[in-house]
Amino acid sequence: MQELNFPKFSFRFKSNENKVSIFDSIRKKFVVLQPEEWVRQHCVQYLTDVKKYPKSLINIEKELIVNSLKKRYDIVVFNSDGSIRLIVECKAPSVAINQKTFDQIAQYNLVLNASYLMVTNGLNHYYCQMDFKNERYNFLKEIPEYS
Repeated sequence: MQELNFPKFSFRFKSNENKVSIFDSIRKKFVVLQPEEWVRQHCVQYLTDVKKYPKSLINIEKELIVNSLKKRYDIVVFNSDGSIRLIVECKAPSVAINQKTFDQIAQYNLVLNASYLMVTNGLNHYYCQMDFKNERYNFLKEIPEYS
């Protein structure tokens, strides 16, 4: 797999029927290793190891309804009170991050009301803090550490 713009992390892999799987420590199972999954697993490790987010507050690939359409978010991090702190949208490294990507995560946030948004393709990372009063998001240099 392609090297990504994240710190080096250790992962568990297994091979089965010519498919490589990576262990997802949140879902506690092996999942087929695709380029987007490679980015998602790096992002989870970044959030838990570097930014100190508790694994117990992280949710991966769950369904939500946006404008009566079924969608799936990549990563959501909850606050201890159950509100949503962060939504992460992961793309494969070959997918450019553009306005359409931000529109996608903004649509998800109409339902989820997260305080922070992160968009990444593993090479480029963008972080935003929501300004609900002015109905916009402000770009940040980094996502804050868990506190």
